[in-house]
Amino acid sequence: MSRAPRSVAARRDWGSDESGCTVMHVDMDAFFASCEIARRPELRGKAVIVGGRERGVVAAATYEARAYGVKSAMSMTRARLLCPQAVVITPDFRLYSEVSRGVMEILGEVTPLVEKVSVDEAFLDVAGARRRLGEPTRIGAAVRERIRSAYGVTASVGIARNKFVAKLASTHAKPDGLLLVPDAATVEFLHCLPVGALWGVGEKTERTLAAWGITTVAELAHTDLPSLQTAVGRVSGAHLHDLAWGRDPRPVMPGREEHSVGAETTFGVDVHDEDVLVRRIRELADRVAARMREQGVVARTVSVKVRTSDFVTVTRSRTLDGPTDVAREIYLVARQLVASVDRRGLPVRLVGVRGERVLEREGLAAQPTLEEAADPRSGAQRDVEVALDAVRRKFGRSVIDLGA
Repeated sequence: MSRAPRSVAARRDWGSDESGCTVMHVDMDAFFASCEIARRPELRGKAVIVGGRERGVVAAATYEARAYGVKSAMSMTRARLLCPQAVVITPDFRLYSEVSRGVMEILGEVTPLVEKVSVDEAFLDVAGARRRLGEPTRIGAAVRERIRSAYGVTASVGIARNKFVAKLASTHAKPDGLLLVPDAATVEFLHCLPVGALWGVGEKTERTLAAWGITTVAELAHTDLPSLQTAVGRVSGAHLHDLAWGRDPRPVMPGREEHSVGAETTFGVDVHDEDVLVRRIRELADRVAARMREQGVVARTVSVKVRTSDFVTVTRSRTLDGPTDVAREIYLVARQLVASVDRRGLPVRLVGVRGERVLEREGLAAQPTLEEAADPRSGAQRDVEVALDAVRRKFGRSVIDLGA
């Protein structure tokens, strides 16, 4: 979901002139939770949290749960304290992937210029669809209705002259709304927002800017560029100054999806035992590889996440010699990456494994490494894992595990 701060000063109506506003941002509302409610309608109107039942984190929460302060990525312990009456549901990522694919197909029928950003959001450039489907607001309304009718979930749509403003517009349209920011209203819209709404302004940068007396986009826009660059750096200063005046030249890039496939687990009890940690890394690598094969993708980079008992989180990554969807290859790299993390003698609370910079496997020319070329068993491990996939589909995932 969009996480940019919303502003009470931002109106819900900025005018109706759609000239030059052909960029659309479609963002699903509380996506995982909405998917669960679509198949369990009796939960509609209730506080629902999607996340681990032990010590995991919140994957999604309905707006009824958010009213109590529950947020994505919050620990489940904290979320349950804030909203003890919430219904907690274990994530079903297969369901969410299926709905996501269907939503993206709907968007692809509007225009080929679709840039999928994540499982629940995408940018569209509808300039070429106007003659066939009408003005952008009409297209946006039709998209929202088709998604609702097909999958029982809602989407919010922002329409503007560029991607940056369109994303902010969808944030202010939530939940289940549509907001057009006309070209002529862009600067006025931006200048009523807090500075944290700008891409690239995290908590640390926000504190730095506040020390310079800059707390709103308007204040940043009217700060002279040399001073701004002194505060946050030459490149960041120029970038934020452009955004504050609504300048974002990036086009919608079809097929450009910063896609990754990952899995992580929060231990019920913090783990000191290396054998337990290694077994869990192997299980996570197995899950990640199986999901990649199911999706028909391979990863060029393996990354890990380690959170120690003091809640300090460290990530490590390594680019592979060649892309893979083989669990054993992912596991071996992930194990080395986790071993490289200085845990300062503390036990591990959470560990995660992720395949990043993915490519479609179909049509990908295989370029073996020297080791693979010299190994007559090259490809045998993947064949074994594909066979495991077939067994699990028939009898359930728990019937067989990947061996050490």
